[in-house]
Amino acid sequence: MSTLSNSTNIFWQECQIGKPDRQKLLNQKGCVVWITGLSGSGKSTLACSLSRELHSRGKLSYVLDGDNLRHGLNKDLGFKPEDRTENIRRTGEVAKLFADAGLICVASLISPYRRDRDTCRAMLPDANFIEARLPKAFHFIDS
Repeated sequence: MSTLSNSTNIFWQECQIGKPDRQKLLNQKGCVVWITGLSGSGKSTLACSLSRELHSRGKLSYVLDGDNLRHGLNKDLGFKPEDRTENIRRTGEVAKLFADAGLICVASLISPYRRDRDTCRAMLPDANFIEARLPKAFHFIDS
């Protein structure tokens, strides 16, 4: 149970350097590319290939892979519907921070519930959220 909404001594700290400054420094716009699909559909492969291609073009990106996140940030969560929702919420918050830092964040998760993905989409004030849904058997040929 969160008590944050009941707290009266927590304030958002604004800094002089903001997202536009970081984007200018990196010469790119921060955004989130959210790849969703069933287990084994090729999400992680696509995410890593996209990140490699962005890197080859001089763009800074970071992959948030669902399995990798369950080794750390989300290791306390199971696979019940409420745990899946919290898994996506946490990942969305981290993705939002990366996008705010000016990075291209590639999130690769099963994320089965549209409402959870829509919640993540709504976290980005400038609507820089790109969703890619993979079919059941997406075959990616890595060259």
